[in-house]
Amino acid sequence: MSEGPKQPVSVLVVIHTPGLEVLVMERAGGAGLWQSVTGSREGDEAPVTTALREVAEETGITATAADLTDWQLSNRFLILPRWRQRYAPGVTHNTEHLFSLCLPAPIAPSLAPDEHTAACWLPWQEAAARVFSWTNRDAIRLIARRLIAAA
Repeated sequence: MSEGPKQPVSVLVVIHTPGLEVLVMERAGGAGLWQSVTGSREGDEAPVTTALREVAEETGITATAADLTDWQLSNRFLILPRWRQRYAPGVTHNTEHLFSLCLPAPIAPSLAPDEHTAACWLPWQEAAARVFSWTNRDAIRLIARRLIAAA
């Protein structure tokens, strides 16, 4: 983990199966705050590098750039006041880049205890309803609808 303020550039990685079961994890220190893999860029990392690092750190899953789908979408959102102190003074917004990772079947992730306390695999509709972030909800819905349409 890097020292100093977090960069206001991050990734969201929706991990799912071909059957659209989605991995969601409960944030440590945030009971009821469920999410997909997220994390801020460190140094001058490319978003794909950040995505691979965060997947490994938060779940123990080793993936390659070829395993990820870069949806070429980003969202800019207001950083919640409860987390704003992690950023440099005056930083109020974050830009989040969307990726997904399809695994052949659900696996038990190796959670980073300082980041997440629980994990579960849910049908995409339930996962979208459980996550606390609108960007995460919309990403799950978008990925599921596009994959269903392509089938």
